[in-house]
Amino acid sequence: MTHTPAHAAEALDPLHDAEVIVAMALEQAKRAGATQADVVLVDSLSKSFACRLGKQESLERSASIGIGLRVWVGQKQAVTSTSDFAPAQLKELAERSVAMARASTDDPYSMLAPEELLARTWPDLDLYDGNEPSAEVMQELVLATEAAAMEVPGITNSEGADAYYGTYRLTLATSHGFLARQQASSASLAVSVVAGEGDSMERDYDYASVRHWARLPDPVALGRQAAAYTLRRMNPRRVATMKVPVVFDPRVGRGLVGTLAGSISGAAVARGTSFLKQKMGERLFAEGVRFIDDPHRKQGLSSRPFDGEGVATTRQVIVEDGVLQTWLLDTRSANQLGLTTTGHAARGLGGAPSPSCSNFYLEAGTISREAMICDIKQGLYVTEVFGMGVNTVTGDYSQGAAGLWIENGELTYPVSEITIAGHLLEMFRQLTPADDLVFRYGVNAPTFRIDGMTIAGA
Repeated sequence: MTHTPAHAAEALDPLHDAEVIVAMALEQAKRAGATQADVVLVDSLSKSFACRLGKQESLERSASIGIGLRVWVGQKQAVTSTSDFAPAQLKELAERSVAMARASTDDPYSMLAPEELLARTWPDLDLYDGNEPSAEVMQELVLATEAAAMEVPGITNSEGADAYYGTYRLTLATSHGFLARQQASSASLAVSVVAGEGDSMERDYDYASVRHWARLPDPVALGRQAAAYTLRRMNPRRVATMKVPVVFDPRVGRGLVGTLAGSISGAAVARGTSFLKQKMGERLFAEGVRFIDDPHRKQGLSSRPFDGEGVATTRQVIVEDGVLQTWLLDTRSANQLGLTTTGHAARGLGGAPSPSCSNFYLEAGTISREAMICDIKQGLYVTEVFGMGVNTVTGDYSQGAAGLWIENGELTYPVSEITIAGHLLEMFRQLTPADDLVFRYGVNAPTFRIDGMTIAGA
């Protein structure tokens, strides 16, 4: 007989009774007829301050909390969620979930993660900073950032600056015995400014995101960098259509790395909707090129000690010496492909898990950015891409772009109103990474060069 705490008949406080609540939800699911179940409880807080031209535009603080219950009846699955934690409501949630599962179709691939793969211990990743900054501290930081950018000669206007701080706590439990909590925080600072007047205006930005508020960069340095990015875009030219080497700035290159991560998602591969679906074990990149997924980076923006199914996470080499080694798998996609989950499940409240990377990056090469550019007679250094021109089903790549033109090994003048195009497989084969990798995002890349891309210009 299951013992119910004396206070369980009353409203529960999810901030203090999280483990009681998830245990109760699993018990209610079992009583309602579920053969398996898992439950996740997430509470989050966010706070932001924004200004423009030295005046406050917004100060917001919000909190949310909810519970997501996933149940199986045989091979039938359903997922439901609620923000009401009263015992009676948890009972109703479980009964509704089981009823929905019974009405759904069989899914032979969906099930709890194998028990032997569940996390039992994990490292301290230093993800949580519990020192919420005051509104005054946020205001001071934001105003200083924008002021530093606006003081740079040539900057004429501001699109605003903002700071953010947030926390979340997650409690995950499964009917086969997994129970764990994790908490994390994040902080960011950004500013976007304008140079020029009338029809000759350009804008750009700088941005930083960290786990701990105290690790945000100096606001003056960030503001001046945003101004420098903006000013280098002034008086852009157009160039003729040609095939040339294209060098991707790290701010832009991380997008292509993210495209690779999405294309090796087990869900996409199992559906047959990835151009890489037959490429496991094949050489995609030049010799020496490596891509790493490292969920155990200290203070990493995508670090996690266990995945959304409770599976232990590990550092993995995704591409070794140019050869694709593995997909990013959760339990369901692994079952579809006849493989084992790689611990990449991500889970929200209202849906089933799906594969997602964690601190995914292109490893640094051995050549400097300057050396990478010095032999280019004509080429493009890309600082911005836009548009929806990446097709991960076919591998076709076409994006609007802006950047700096390279002539005789030097960055010369800004260019805009161009398109860069190619096929991802050929782009991958021609990719050469520089040695300047810095971890600033959840997906990261050094500067890299791709030869033979098509630039469509004037």
